[in-house]
Amino acid sequence: QVQPVESGGGSVQAGDSLRLSCAASGRTSRPYAMGWFRQAPGKEREFVAAISWSVDITYISDSVKGRFTISRDNAKNTVSLQMNSLKPEDTAVYYCAAARWPISTAAMVRPHEYDRWGQGTQVTVSS
Repeated sequence: QVQPVESGGGSVQAGDSLRLSCAASGRTSRPYAMGWFRQAPGKEREFVAAISWSVDITYISDSVKGRFTISRDNAKNTVSLQMNSLKPEDTAVYYCAAARWPISTAAMVRPHEYDRWGQGTQVTVSS
């Protein structure tokens, strides 16, 4: 089974950059799509970005568009989230998720469309 494993979180200052990586480990075939979500204390899980493995589809939340980019490395089976110009409001636990079966672009923002989740990695941005 596909099991996402995140890495790359940490504590930074506002304006700094971080790069999160997610390895889609497992012996089964590559999932259809991988997504990044985040959850701040007391808030619901929020969609950040998603990318399809097999077709040229990426989807970025308006809240991070222009600052965050998502990319994939097919050879390494990893998905990365490059986060630039970080703000204190970006502080959250960031989760990587895998959708094993095809989903629509519109569905990529919905957490329940993903059936495998990583443990999460903390990102803290101080002002």
